[in-house]
Amino acid sequence: MSQESQLPPAIDGCVPEPDADSAGLRREIVRLRRHNADLQERLHAHPAISLAQGVLMERYRLPAPEVSFTLLREASQRFNIKLHTLADAVVRTPHSPAGPARAAEGTRTSPPPLPGLRTAGADRTHQGEVLSAALHRVLDITQTGMGNVQLAEGGRLRMVRHSGLDREFTSFFAFVDSPTTSCAQAAEDRRQVTVRDVATADVFDEGSRRVILGAGSRACHSVPLVNRAGVPVGMASSHHERPLPGFTHAQLHALEATGLMVGRWLSWHRHTVVLDALDHLHTAATEER
Repeated sequence: MSQESQLPPAIDGCVPEPDADSAGLRREIVRLRRHNADLQERLHAHPAISLAQGVLMERYRLPAPEVSFTLLREASQRFNIKLHTLADAVVRTPHSPAGPARAAEGTRTSPPPLPGLRTAGADRTHQGEVLSAALHRVLDITQTGMGNVQLAEGGRLRMVRHSGLDREFTSFFAFVDSPTTSCAQAAEDRRQVTVRDVATADVFDEGSRRVILGAGSRACHSVPLVNRAGVPVGMASSHHERPLPGFTHAQLHALEATGLMVGRWLSWHRHTVVLDALDHLHTAATEER
C-alpha cells in the first residue's frame, strides 16, 4: 500500500497528519469516508425533493416551500411511500384538474400475485414488505446473506433495501447514476449481469471497487426488475464473499422469474397506490390555496 493511500481524504483542502496509532488512523479514515458518503447521499436526495416542492408551489399557488414539504411528508406517511418515490412521481406525472388517480381510474387493477415471496400478512400493497421479500428471495436463490434492492427514479437507481452490507457501502451506493457498476450495466442492457471477481472486473471504477471490496464482497450479481414492456423499474443484486464460478440455469431462470414478478408488481404499485397518494396530495394542496 502506498503512503498516499494510507492518508485520509482531504476535507476542505486540509489533509490530517498521520497518527502514530495506526488503529486510530484507520478509524479516522473510515469515519471521514462515511461522512463524505453521507454528504453525497444528501446532495443527491435534496434536489429531487426540492424540485417536487417547487412543482407543488407553482401548480397549487402554495405560499411557501415548507407547506409543500409538509404535504409531501404527510402523503408519504399515509400511503407508506418513501418521500423520494412520491417526489419523483410528483415531477413525472402530468397534472390533471380532477386528480391523478381519478384521471386513471379505468386502468386500476388488483395487486398481481407474488408466488414464492414471503410477505408478512395478506397485504400485497405495502412496497416495503414486498421489496424485503423480493430481496430475501434473491438471496435464497443465490445462497448469500448480502444484497440490496434499488428503484429506478429520476434517471438513477436509489437503494431502498439491503442486507449484510456496511454503512459505507449503503451510503456510497445510496444513489447510482454512473455506468461503472454492475447494477447500472444490468439496467442499461436489460439483462442479468454476473461479476465473477470484483477485484479484477473492468466494469467498476476504483472508488466503487474499493467500497465493494471493503464490504467483504468479492463477487456480485444483478437482476433487473422489469415491467411488461421489459423496461427496468428496479434492480436486485446479491453480493458474495468469494469469487463466483457462475450460476446454474435453474438459478438464473428463478432469478429472471423473480425480476419479472417484482417488476410487474412495482409497475402496478406506481399506477395504483402512488396515484392514490398523488390524488390525496392534490386534494390537500387544493384545500391549502
